Amino acid sequence: MDTFTALADPTRRSIIEMLAAKGELSATDISDRFPSTPPAISQHLKALREAGLVKMDKRAQRRIYSINPDGISKTEQWLSRLRRMWTERFDALDEYLKAEQSKRTKEKRNE
Repeated sequence: MDTFTALADPTRRSIIEMLAAKGELSATDISDRFPSTPPAISQHLKALREAGLVKMDKRAQRRIYSINPDGISKTEQWLSRLRRMWTERFDALDEYLKAEQSKRTKEKRNE
């Protein structure tokens, strides 16, 4: 599952936020915070793992989840590139509009 498909689900976003705030949580701790069944939360955790957004460590009988910094970093880098492209386009539009405004101002003066 790709990153944005995984993040499209509100439960998964909540899990990411929870892990970001707490650092590490067991699957049981995560499941206890939702009205969904433990198997449903397990599927959400699997999707987040497959997308590379969380890591899972087995400690005895427990599965401990945490944020995968590499997965989050890749998402952040993509968003930064997109933000730069938008900024460049808006800057170009701003320059164009300023030039058009200046042109109109000169035309009015010459009338």
